[in-house]
Amino acid sequence: MRVLMTGADGQLGRCLSERLPAWWVVRACNSQQLDITRASMVSAMVTEFQPTVIINCAAWTAVDKAETDPQQAMAVNATGAANLAAAASESGARLLHISTDYVFDGNRTTPWREDDIPAPLNVYGMTKWQGEKNIQALLPQAIIVRTSWVFSEYGQNFVKTMMRLAQSHDCLSVIADQVGCPTYAGDLAECLIALAQHPDAHGIYHYCGDSAVSWFEFSEAIFALMKSHRPEATTPQVNAISAAEYSSAVQRPAMSVLDCQRIENLGIVRSDWQRALRQVVDPPHF
Repeated sequence: MRVLMTGADGQLGRCLSERLPAWWVVRACNSQQLDITRASMVSAMVTEFQPTVIINCAAWTAVDKAETDPQQAMAVNATGAANLAAAASESGARLLHISTDYVFDGNRTTPWREDDIPAPLNVYGMTKWQGEKNIQALLPQAIIVRTSWVFSEYGQNFVKTMMRLAQSHDCLSVIADQVGCPTYAGDLAECLIALAQHPDAHGIYHYCGDSAVSWFEFSEAIFALMKSHRPEATTPQVNAISAAEYSSAVQRPAMSVLDCQRIENLGIVRSDWQRALRQVVDPPHF
């Protein structure tokens, strides 16, 4: 298998690079090596490398910054996705693309299915949904994986932010009325590897952690593990607040738990995020 991977220096890209089978021929590109917003660059890379599978880990994931720079977010998340889909369609390669729970508005109490109609609340979610639509128009057989609350040892994510803030804050306020499923990037990478090898995989899938929590509960789990690893460590007091009390110009879904039955039907196991969290919240990392 010949695999072209974008976003190689992001947290998912790094986790995927560590787990790809050694016998696969892989070209892992960061944004300097392959700028997916440039159609000519994408086409040239695909023509030259001739991948059988393209895995798109490149994304604009800065939710707050997307509100002030929507054009750049759209360029990466929507136009970039279209460029990859067009090149895959032309070459015959399969395309695996990552999307997000933020395509939904969170206005329900039951998990979101793949066929539920998106209604994003923010620019980031809108750009990711547009990316999905672009791909489906150009390459209907593409694989789109919606995921949520991704964390790992790498990059910027909620777990690393909480661990960093614990070093300098005695008290933190964390939102308690937004609920989702944390997903370990390493498990998501294993999911993508399985999908790339599954001959019948196509369309939209949901993949996330195996249990739902609020951001407040997630932070408590992080600090409890920090304390268990280092009993002498000081962790902050955590106060539960509502999203309305949190100072942010960006709306986020209150309930973004994803229904993962479709991907489980392929034999792919959901992320045990609590197990993974024990690995990430480890003394070498704080």
